[in-house]
Amino acid sequence: MKKTILAGLMATLFATTASAFDPFVVKDIRIEGIQRTEAGTVFSYLSVKVGDTLSDDKAAQAVKSLYATGFFKDVRLEIEGQVLVVIVEERPAIASIDFVGMKAFKKEDVLKSLKDVGLAESRIFDRSLLERAEQELKRQYLGFGHYAAQITTTVTPLERNRVGINFAVDEGEKARIKQINIVGANSFKEGELLDLFVLRTPNWLTWYTKNDQYSKQKLSGDLESLRSFYLDRGYLEFAIDSTQVSISPDKQDIYITISVTEGERYAISAVKLAGDLLLPEAELTKLVTVKPGDTYSRERMTETTKAIGDRLSNEGYAFANVNAAPEIDKEKRQVAFTIFLDPGKRVHVRRINVAGNTRTRDEVIRREMRQIEGAWYEGDKITQSKMRIDNLGYFDEVTVETPAVPGVNDQVDVNVGVKEKPTGNVMVGAGFSSTDKISLSGSIQQENLFGSGKTVGVQLNTSKYYKTYGFSYTDPYYTIDGISRGFDVYHRTTNTAGLALGTYGAMSTGGGVRWGMPLGEKDFFRFGLSLDSTTFDLNATSPQVWQDYVTKFGSTTNAVLGSAGWARNTIDSRIYPTRGTSFGVGGEVTLPGSNVRYVRLSGQATRYFPITRDHTLMLSGNIGEVAAFGGKQVPFTKDFYAGGIGSVRGFQTSSLGPVDASGNRLGGTKLLTGSAEYLFPMPGMGKDKSVRLSGFIDAGQVWGYGVPIKLGDLRYSVGLGVSWSSPFGPLKFSFAKPLNAKTDDKIQGLQFTMGTAF
Repeated sequence: MKKTILAGLMATLFATTASAFDPFVVKDIRIEGIQRTEAGTVFSYLSVKVGDTLSDDKAAQAVKSLYATGFFKDVRLEIEGQVLVVIVEERPAIASIDFVGMKAFKKEDVLKSLKDVGLAESRIFDRSLLERAEQELKRQYLGFGHYAAQITTTVTPLERNRVGINFAVDEGEKARIKQINIVGANSFKEGELLDLFVLRTPNWLTWYTKNDQYSKQKLSGDLESLRSFYLDRGYLEFAIDSTQVSISPDKQDIYITISVTEGERYAISAVKLAGDLLLPEAELTKLVTVKPGDTYSRERMTETTKAIGDRLSNEGYAFANVNAAPEIDKEKRQVAFTIFLDPGKRVHVRRINVAGNTRTRDEVIRREMRQIEGAWYEGDKITQSKMRIDNLGYFDEVTVETPAVPGVNDQVDVNVGVKEKPTGNVMVGAGFSSTDKISLSGSIQQENLFGSGKTVGVQLNTSKYYKTYGFSYTDPYYTIDGISRGFDVYHRTTNTAGLALGTYGAMSTGGGVRWGMPLGEKDFFRFGLSLDSTTFDLNATSPQVWQDYVTKFGSTTNAVLGSAGWARNTIDSRIYPTRGTSFGVGGEVTLPGSNVRYVRLSGQATRYFPITRDHTLMLSGNIGEVAAFGGKQVPFTKDFYAGGIGSVRGFQTSSLGPVDASGNRLGGTKLLTGSAEYLFPMPGMGKDKSVRLSGFIDAGQVWGYGVPIKLGDLRYSVGLGVSWSSPFGPLKFSFAKPLNAKTDDKIQGLQFTMGTAF
């Protein structure tokens, strides 16, 4: 005969004397009703054991403990003599979670977020967790502008006490920003202020940027940009009074209203230094970029305090505090600043840690570090280390943090974090003209072979006119001191029939070894030795001057070449340069053992000037000359050529320079090209740096043997360029119009290069 002691949680909570029984010693415990749960699991949570005396209180506690596991939706205790029978009804398990109509998110990403709130396959089904999951999914849709999204959840019972959960999603249309208003702005045009924002109303590019979709994080950043704009122009008391975001009844349009108080414009009346100066006051004063009489600018004041802080950090004071305290005179609309210096304790670096490099070896990153473990902290060396790691080109992002070592106040760690990117690339170049249609070229290169920092390149070009098969290898740290070594081999065939050049065929085979030696942090010297054998194949249509060369010197040239060069690079970034200089000169000369005699010299320089935070002026130029000696003549394959996207845009590639009576382009022994390019972000993309526009003026020309360089011979072009770090790789387009083209010049308005990474 069975007797029910307690049935369900409510009976536990509201048990009365009617359910009371005489206490007894439990001789055995039997579990009934389990399907998936192991009996041992039930015993482990059951507060009653064999040999215990079971009473009302202990029975109630046993039911509570089993309910608390969340595994069961009903628990009953019954007795058979001195045997305790535990009867449970399990909650169903989640067999599957599916989504219908979900396009805005990836299923695996949503499943991960639902798992964070407790809902996942194989877990116990809980209706309250399902409601939380619905709210989490709705929250994600709201975050992406789907304010009209509807979610219907269906729970389907399955065999073996399981359930399947289905989320049917009607995403609806995304809500877009209809209007952004700034109320209270009188000193500047509203359009000028809205240009500071990442968020914007729909335009032709927002399908890509998604900046017409409201985001609380983006709005916070835009408000800070607005505040900085005013503070940098003297409006010391500028304030954002309120921000209102409203949505239309159909949940399709969003309206943003920002109320501001501009305040008065302030000028600086005085600036002085105070505190523990540590360094000579005259030296620190030179770092102060704000002067009495200047309009107040938070940006320039921040630059001043940062410059002083950086100078102190170079002496090992990593935790120096430099603060500018204002004294405001509202009547005169002036503000005086006292810059207080507190150097703190001098610290040294305990350890350098590297993280995020799953493919690149630690040593490749560490050898670029200029800060040394165990040495005094030096801020400029840490900055220099970050720049060198970034300039490797192996990473999308490089971060350097210097947290204090816990428990001490005179040590820091340097934590270098990197985000790796594909370092192999396939490059394709193309040009289009009405006469020659499309011409193509390409190459394959891996800049970080097996994470070693070594570069391997394979050049493959199988176009109609040029066929090249080349292989190159570079070890940038052949020695521990940073001396590099590399070698190149190639086989190249050329057939210019159909191009703007004079008609000729050539087959070249060669190779060489090269070394590089750092002369400092920014200077590099290179030298090398190579061999080249070229055989010419001319015909009756080839330029007469080239036919004369072959007749006089033969159809094969064998050259032993020595080369040397020097380069200096201070450009701040390979990806998005804004300041700095790149300068290099080099040359090659034929050595004894060659049947040709010439020396070829070239130089190139590029300089970036920051105009504003996002606008940059770039000036670049190239110059070159090749000359023969020893009674020889320069092989025409060593001549210079100009024209094309890497030279003078708007003119067909290699089309500028001397022309024979048949209209063949001959190249020249002297080269001069230059470019002025104004770089700026794509309108409508806010702070997105993936697309960059430019307006440019190009100039250039080549001159033949015996003809001096004359600036009046230069060809000029103007145009618009676009560079895009696209998901498919880097793309560059240019559309140029020649300014002084002659009747026999070859025009090519649209030119582009594109590549993809792997």
